[in-house]
Amino acid sequence: MSDITMRPYGGAEDLRRMQELVRAGWGPGSRCHVGELAWDRFQHLGREAEWPTMLWEREGRTIAWAWVRLPGGLQFAAPDDLADEVLDWFHEVTAGDRLATTILDTETGLAEVLTRRGYRRARDAPFLLRMSHDLEGLPEVETPPGFTVRSLRGDEEVPGRVAAHRSAFHPSRVTEESYRRVMRAWPYRRELDCVVEAPDGRLVSYCLAWLDPDNRVGQFEPVGTSRELQRLGLARAACLYAMHRLRAEGAEEAMVYARGDEAYPAPARLYGSLGFRAGARTETYTRSR
Repeated sequence: MSDITMRPYGGAEDLRRMQELVRAGWGPGSRCHVGELAWDRFQHLGREAEWPTMLWEREGRTIAWAWVRLPGGLQFAAPDDLADEVLDWFHEVTAGDRLATTILDTETGLAEVLTRRGYRRARDAPFLLRMSHDLEGLPEVETPPGFTVRSLRGDEEVPGRVAAHRSAFHPSRVTEESYRRVMRAWPYRRELDCVVEAPDGRLVSYCLAWLDPDNRVGQFEPVGTSRELQRLGLARAACLYAMHRLRAEGAEEAMVYARGDEAYPAPARLYGSLGFRAGARTETYTRSR
């Protein structure tokens, strides 16, 4: 592998390289979507020092990347034969006593590498279900009386959009500035930033959909409803509207990650009621120093 070079992440252009690797390798068992990377990277400000990130390249093309969340978390995309090199780098830069990474249960090659390197599957850890839905024959969107579902109109609605998110995910580090950064990221489309407006004009629920135009797959990330208006079917309306919008933008499939363990069953029930079907699930592998 002497022709492979590695270099640290240098900004938004490198995120596009990471997204391109994910896009090029997309398939039914893919773990990461291009939209998830954009949301995760830009939803917060001032965290770059906590996120050492490295790219592996061959002849100018990114062939693997690794993103550390200090003190001891790792997200990565790499072929099986580069996984050892990625883990070597991870072990050098992390400061944690407990190291952890998450893969899908279908990634048996990576599971074998992790096991050989001393990682063990955390059988009692929370897990996510990779759920998907084709976009044919969608039902009409319904909302409670007085509520309206639509796309975000523009920058003037960012304060209300952020307020809804911060209520749904309290406490949250998302700010108006960070959300505007999300909106500037590829592949954000305002038409896919789907919101529910309450009778008093507030934005109270949302589903942010991200479209991978090459693979025609949209991902929901994130979905939420203001705390005082949950369990009224607002998130369901936002998600269904997002599915219609994805279809209009050329998508053939929608996917989402939902908690699958008994500690937090509500999201999987919501998506199941919309017709999403569960496929692979995440598995967390951990080891001590």
